[in-house]
Amino acid sequence: MATLRIENLCKIYPNGVRALNNVNLEIKNGMFGLLGPNGAGKSSLMRTLATLQEADAGSVTLDEIDVINQPGEVRKALGYLPQEFGVYPRVTAEQLLDHVATLKGISNGKERKELVKYLLQKVNLYDKRNKSVKGFSGGMKQRVGIAQALIGSPRLIIVDEPTAGLDPGERNRFHNLLADVGEEVIVLLSTHIVDDVRELCSEFAIMNFGEIVYKGTPTDALDDLRGQVWMKSVERDELDSLKTIHRVISDKMVAGKPQIHVLSDSSPGEGFTSVEPNLEDVFFVKINQSETV
Repeated sequence: MATLRIENLCKIYPNGVRALNNVNLEIKNGMFGLLGPNGAGKSSLMRTLATLQEADAGSVTLDEIDVINQPGEVRKALGYLPQEFGVYPRVTAEQLLDHVATLKGISNGKERKELVKYLLQKVNLYDKRNKSVKGFSGGMKQRVGIAQALIGSPRLIIVDEPTAGLDPGERNRFHNLLADVGEEVIVLLSTHIVDDVRELCSEFAIMNFGEIVYKGTPTDALDDLRGQVWMKSVERDELDSLKTIHRVISDKMVAGKPQIHVLSDSSPGEGFTSVEPNLEDVFFVKINQSETV
């Protein structure tokens, strides 16, 4: 059972932006979701954990490895799928994985060939092994990305915004693959898509302005809001005035008409219906609270 510990991690960029502000997390085997709006600090945290940038303060350990001071050791235990997984032109899936395996120190040709075959089968791309990766769909490229991240038996896999741009079928296939991988190692899933976390993760955290504003299980987060979320379909010209009267969690179009969710201990008024909270409600409540502190 691997454990990743992040303590008081800070990062300030030269332009003065505090990307990470005393981040504290403890993560064990399984799928862990990291939610946050764009600019919340998710990618800065991922890049720091992946040893692609240095922290200004704080500590990170992966079991016995000091992530800050032993980047070489971390990379041996790390699989990383960045938001933009670039590929070489005209390189096949088999050639790409063979190349990555060589870079990761697997020098025995026969061992490398068997590993590449196993990984291509695991991500259901063996029949496409001789096709150029450049011509793959977004979902297929992401599956190749997971395959390369699994090389070297990593203890930690970092996946940054993996389902952005995928169609529903590719997204479901990728989810199944991630769930399978997450049974054996720590998979840190950074995303702004709430459904990714709801469907995959047993624990998650929400980031905003470089800070962790919530950590827990999806079940506990929903229980905390139960009985406090109210829904109403409204007219468009009502929205602004309702936002001044109520604690509006979110508003979205449903069947061409605005629908609002409101946070309240009791009925906010006529036409409101009590509804079961969803993880999107949790996300917006925690983000809104962090922005009003």
